[in-house]
Amino acid sequence: MAKKDIVISVKHVSKNFVLPHERVDTIKSTFVQMFGSSNREVEVQHALKDISFEIERGEFFGIVGRNGSGKSTLLKILAGIYQPSSGNLRTSGKLVPFIELGVGFNGELTGRENVYLNGALLGFSKKRIDEMYDDIVEFAELGQFMDQRLKNYSSGMQVRLAFSLATRAQADILLVDEVLAVGDADFQRKCFDYFRKLKKSHTTVVFVSHDMNAVREYCDRAILIEENVLKSAGTADEIAMEYAKLFNRQSKAVSGDGATRWGDNQVKYDDVSVEVGDKTAEGTITIRATATAQERIDDPIFGFAIRNSAGLHMLGTNSKIKRHDIGILEKGQRIEMEWSVANILNDGTYTLDPAIVHSDGITVCDWWEGATSFAVFKEDRTPYSVSPFVTITTKKNK
Repeated sequence: MAKKDIVISVKHVSKNFVLPHERVDTIKSTFVQMFGSSNREVEVQHALKDISFEIERGEFFGIVGRNGSGKSTLLKILAGIYQPSSGNLRTSGKLVPFIELGVGFNGELTGRENVYLNGALLGFSKKRIDEMYDDIVEFAELGQFMDQRLKNYSSGMQVRLAFSLATRAQADILLVDEVLAVGDADFQRKCFDYFRKLKKSHTTVVFVSHDMNAVREYCDRAILIEENVLKSAGTADEIAMEYAKLFNRQSKAVSGDGATRWGDNQVKYDDVSVEVGDKTAEGTITIRATATAQERIDDPIFGFAIRNSAGLHMLGTNSKIKRHDIGILEKGQRIEMEWSVANILNDGTYTLDPAIVHSDGITVCDWWEGATSFAVFKEDRTPYSVSPFVTITTKKNK
């Protein structure tokens, strides 16, 4: 068995912040506190408690958790910005943090001047920055603003410029803290394309995000930080599901046949069914569901996911993604849903997980994990996860 190539090792790391309660607002009070009683009132904030994990070279590793859980503190410890109060941290290779992008920018300088200043701080020569400059500006989409002072930029423009510059840094390990929420859809698409390239190049990435879709798409493994402790570690799918459950602890319920349901039940599924069409690849999978509103609710999002027998998500969507507006459901109102999906699945047994969430996309009304299962039979089975309809045309020349 090959030895693991560990590039980040975190062993029993804790971080405490000491917060004094005495107000110090004059020079006199500063000296009094310095030389006065050592028993002044302080509060110790435990930002992280006994965190341990390892990251292998080339992994895309996610850190998720609610606001205030300690995930950003953990990332700053990895970056060397904070020192742990106890425990040990070891990293191997050049590390570049994408944390608080643009923190080294000077508002009195132009965008162009800031590129050269921060490029030098990243270790690039002037010649190298000259070579990269046009690409940096094009990626940030700020060509017409580069000779304006940075203080006239919006915060989003500043982060776009900082992100574009930071992507040029040559690193073995990248630390990324929720930087994909800036810019329009086109710029965010560029950011996602950049991370796809990182994943293909096997660069080690530590990724902090609230976007569970991004975590599922990019991360190989992830951990969940809750109340400053490591609550769970596992695959990206497992941790994304655990994260969703955090917002619905109070109403979690378990049903029979291995199914699990949770949510606030403001809208709840009554029943779901799956009908699989013919055995050819052209067939359709039809998902039908009915639900009833227990309370008045605005714009709920209805969706589903299909998992294979190994528990891996094969496909899924929801009404928001498909731009299908549900609108207002009044208390007691019943709604019928039907999804038609091209049967691209291969032979096997699959599980349906229907869900209803509030318009915020996070708070769950009804998440029915393992609601029902169904089988797919294909005459032209392939050795891959999916088996889409394919037409073949050939032409032989004489």
